[in-house]
Amino acid sequence: MSKPWTPAGVAKPAQRALANAGIASLDDLATFPEAKVATLHGMGPKALDLLKAAMAAEGLGFAK
Repeated sequence: MSKPWTPAGVAKPAQRALANAGIASLDDLATFPEAKVATLHGMGPKALDLLKAAMAAEGLGFAK
């Protein structure tokens, strides 16, 4: 079961980028390499930092 996620502080463009890529949970996000997520239109460095922190809090990380 996917961990619920509320991307607190993540700007709307980054939220839309994640949704458009089919990423609906931290578990989904963990299946993507950071470099791939960084290329999504609307994703910026602040959003990536917030996402990494949320993943780390759940013991997750980006795929290698």
